[in-house]
Amino acid sequence: MKNLFCKLKKKIGTAAAKSRSILTGNAGEGYIDTAIKILIAVVLGALLLAGLYALFGETVLPTLVQRIKEMFNYAG
Repeated sequence: MKNLFCKLKKKIGTAAAKSRSILTGNAGEGYIDTAIKILIAVVLGALLLAGLYALFGETVLPTLVQRIKEMFNYAG
């Protein structure tokens, strides 16, 4: 019984060490997370560009064109 307990204790110890090394290791890191970071950057960039295009297309440019026309059509 004592021999069985020692073997079990040794197997638990090696399993704990192996799982600790697996959880703390960073092997294989770099492909998936880099792809996700690039995808997030592309999506955020597209949203930013779409927002700026909508802002300048509907809000800034019409008033800018109107102000320039008023400035050059000065009849004073």
